[in-house]
This record gives sequence, structure tokens and C-alpha cells, in this order.
Amino acid sequence: MALILNEEQQMLQDAARDFLAERAPLAHLRELRDTDNEERLSRELWAEMAEMGWPAILVPEEHGGLGYGYGGLGIVLEQTGRTLTPSPLLGTALTGVAALAAAGSGAQCAEILPKVAAGELLLALACDETARHDPGFVSCKAESSENGFTISGRKVAVHDGHAADLLIVSADTGNGISLFLVPADSEGVTVERYPVLDIGAAANVLLDEVRLPGSALLGPLDGGGDILNQVLDAARVGIAAEMLGLAQEVFERTMDYIKQRKQFGVPVGGFQGLQHRAAELYAEIELCKSLVIKALQSLDEGADDMAELASATKAKLCETAHSAANEGIQMHGGIGMTDEFDIGFFLKRCQILESLYGDRYFHHDRFARLRNY
Repeated sequence: MALILNEEQQMLQDAARDFLAERAPLAHLRELRDTDNEERLSRELWAEMAEMGWPAILVPEEHGGLGYGYGGLGIVLEQTGRTLTPSPLLGTALTGVAALAAAGSGAQCAEILPKVAAGELLLALACDETARHDPGFVSCKAESSENGFTISGRKVAVHDGHAADLLIVSADTGNGISLFLVPADSEGVTVERYPVLDIGAAANVLLDEVRLPGSALLGPLDGGGDILNQVLDAARVGIAAEMLGLAQEVFERTMDYIKQRKQFGVPVGGFQGLQHRAAELYAEIELCKSLVIKALQSLDEGADDMAELASATKAKLCETAHSAANEGIQMHGGIGMTDEFDIGFFLKRCQILESLYGDRYFHHDRFARLRNY
């Protein structure tokens, strides 16, 4: 397939860009930071996104969704990267729906997905237990009990965990990893919210002998490891799409600034040293556009090499988006570090997205292992 957007996708891109520019510019981010909103997201804005159909993009039509695929949702995530809009799109509309689509039973999907599509239910994936991303390390245990399971353990750095209604939790069930649907208000569940580097928040989740019915099992018993990796790869590509939008926006803002900022009576954008740096960054961003489109297309096609492609995409976007955000601050000079200018917000968000579900070093190593280097 061509690594460009078709006409329908361009229309979705334009609609998302216009909506976010009007309803969620960077001033919205500042407002959330400067108020007492502990969730660090706007439920009102999320309801408007639901009216736009965004939470329903990945949900199959039989469950009240649009069934538009990862390509459509990736386009929207790219635009949220441009405005740094805090929303449950990544955690709920992509990661949560991907988990249910991959492993959910008919009853689970029928109960949960329509609520997600309507913007009424927020999901969060709880898969990490250490400071660095390592989904294969699972000490959280789930034991069979009367008519169900009892689960105990601790999950850390749960993206959107502080606002989620339903947690997707990985646990050791004796002969492998299994996934469970755990209501956040269950007895024995403690959600510890904490702020992160940008204006957002995440959570650590303590599970103390939480009793679950058998219907809480998501996918096969002891067979959740492969499903978890599949879901994480989808999430990583979604993060890459958001980072692509971030990189493009900070690059465009920086180019506009160096055309206006003068030194020695001339715009600094005319200096050859800055031109070389800008040209190199432009080429890297153009390469990333193709890589993200290819990854999103491959997710929709169910490509066999999806794990390799997801790691390559996440690693490359971590590198390029970080370079774009860092160059943005450098080319703005000293004012780039001040709160008065928005450019610093991009580097902060970039740091969060880089570490989420594996940084560039994690994915360099994973890609090498998958290729048997």
C-alpha cells in the first residue's frame, strides 16, 4: 500500500486538526495544570470527542463502533500530539480496545465495548511492576478460588490508571501469564495517583486478595503473554503516531520562530549552521511519517512481522521526537526554558511518551533479539 493518506483519511485528519485547534489548544493544557483537576484531563472534552466518534474508531460496528481501524485512530493521535491534548484515547480507545478485540469473549465485548465507544468507560493496562518497562516480569499472582480467582500484587506506572474504571491486569497463574478485567472500585484495589513530568498523572495499583469471578479472565488461562505483547505493540505504534504529531508541531513552531528572531540585524534562520540542523531534522521527520503509516497499515493487516515493526517504529520516533523537541528549545535560546513560551511543554511530553511501554534502548534490544542478532 502507498505510504500516504487517502482522501478519506485526509478528511479525518483535517477534522481532527480543526477540532483540537479550537477546543484543545495548548492553553487547554495550561488550564488543566493550573486548576485543581486531579485527573488532569477534561471529562467535558472527552464527551465531545465521543460525539466526534473518536473512542469508537477501533470498536467493531457490531458493538456500536466505527470499525475504522488503527489507521484512523493513528491519524487522530497524531493530531493530539500536535496540541499535547491529555485524553484517554491512547489508554482506552487504542490499548484497551485492542486487548478486548484480541482476547475478549463475546459477552465481555458486548458488555464493555459499547460503553467505550460512547465515552462512558475508561480502561487502563496494568502490566509493569518495575521502574523500567518489563512486561515479562510478573510477580502479581492470581490463584483459582471458588467460582473465580483471587489476585494479589502491585503494578506501577499505570497509564491512565488514576482515572480508569476498569483495569486490564497481567498476573502469574502458575503456568504462564493471564490477563484479568479488574474493576477499579473492587474491594482490595488501591489506586495511588501520582503526577508525572508533564502536567499529567499516572498511578500505582495495589491488589490485595482481590476476588474476581471466572468471567474476569481475559483470553485463555496461562495464555496471556502473547496477547499482552500484541496489545503492547499496538499501543507502541499509537504512541509513535502521537510522537510524530509532536515532532511536526515543534519543528514548525521552531522554524517560524527562527525566521522572526534576529541577531546582528538579520533573522537567525539565515545562518547556515541552523539551516543544516533544520534540514536534517526535516528529513528525519519525513522518514518517520512513512514509518508510522506503514506500522498502522500493518496493524490493520495483521502482519507477521508486527513485533519487529512496532519496536523499530517506537525506537525511531523516540529518537526523532526527542531531537525535534530538544532542537526547539535550543533554537529558541534562553526563552525556550521559560514557562512563558509553550516550546518546553513538548520536551516534557516527549519524555513521558519515550518511557511509556519501552524507551529506544528497550526497543533497540528487542528488535535485535527478534532478528537474532
